[in-house]
Amino acid sequence: MTAASALKIMNVAVMGSTGSIGVSTLDVLSRHPDRFRVFALTAHRNVARLCEQCITHRPAFAVVAAESDAVALKADLRAAAVDTEILWGAEALEQIARHAQVDTVMAAIVGAAGLQSTLAAAHAGKRILLANKEALVMSGSLFMQAARSGGATLIPVDSEHNAIFQCMNGHGMRSGSLGSNQGRDNGVRRVVLTASGGPFLRVAREALRDVTPDQACAHPRWVMGRKISVDSATLMNKGLELIEACLLFDLPASQVDVVVHPQSIVHSLVEYCDGSMLAQLSNPDMRTPIAHALGWPDRIASGVESLDIVRLGRLDFEPPDLERFPCLQLARDAAEAGGTAPAVLNAANEVAVDAFLARKLSFLEIPGIIGAVLAEHSVRSVDSLQDVLSADQWARRQAQVAVSLAAGAYA
Repeated sequence: MTAASALKIMNVAVMGSTGSIGVSTLDVLSRHPDRFRVFALTAHRNVARLCEQCITHRPAFAVVAAESDAVALKADLRAAAVDTEILWGAEALEQIARHAQVDTVMAAIVGAAGLQSTLAAAHAGKRILLANKEALVMSGSLFMQAARSGGATLIPVDSEHNAIFQCMNGHGMRSGSLGSNQGRDNGVRRVVLTASGGPFLRVAREALRDVTPDQACAHPRWVMGRKISVDSATLMNKGLELIEACLLFDLPASQVDVVVHPQSIVHSLVEYCDGSMLAQLSNPDMRTPIAHALGWPDRIASGVESLDIVRLGRLDFEPPDLERFPCLQLARDAAEAGGTAPAVLNAANEVAVDAFLARKLSFLEIPGIIGAVLAEHSVRSVDSLQDVLSADQWARRQAQVAVSLAAGAYA
């Protein structure tokens, strides 16, 4: 620990505390009470888990989505003699993200729902640990500009982007300057994102037609929420990460490659113009990138066991199969198109995945819905938040129509 970091306990708001990233974040925070205070926790509807977290961590604030849940949570915490102040609604999320006493925001709300609170944190100049890739994918350069103008510091938490950050040694990441010629000024030739391949890596395409939501969510390496698990199974998660890497490290899509690495030990690689290639390796446990992001520029303990490379024995790599997993190509196309295309991609994907999880759509129909919506979209520049929200809403309407048409055949 540096002398500077020891001067003040950092107040952390964990946005999305009941999800897998939030739970892992709280685990790491609990290991360092001398460095961090859990200042605020937020959840959508998982009030029971949020109540348990409030009893354990005693935050100043807790936020839920609905007023009825806020009333129930307040009563439960009063009975437990916990004086956490309970807020509810989207505006409350933004209020916490901007709160004067909040130093660090863990942005872990899944999907488009996390956009406005993460943007609020950027405008307020917070230290943002970015786990919500969808917020960045949707708003693109608008988000990066908000971070720069607000003086925010962005530290990626996705294991792949955190690995790139580590391989670049954090150059250009302070004071919101991430994304400002980050890769180009440091001799970076390309970055390579690794993908586990998900649960269907060796499954024939025809067999994918009948897979169930539970099968799609049974990830071989990571424990994640259902939406991100389906994204991993379709490789859309890697596509969203490709777009995110372009924005975070100011690289064109042509300098971001994807390789399948089933062991999930190498989390990403950076190749430099001198021929050097640096990789970050660790066990597949999100507490490693979370601890790195929380402690940066220091290193703090994560609770993750050491990587035994002798027992591991081998590391395998192969190209992704774009015919079986077309979502990755759809994402690359959206990255190259820019403007509103990534927001449309993300919205159509969220609708299609929700439909699949509700058994209204087959697994193989997910990329078809997304591709159809993108084909109907006329890409526009993103100059304001309204541009993003309008593209998002349009894409959701189009995707819902496409799902309704497909659902009749699926039924």
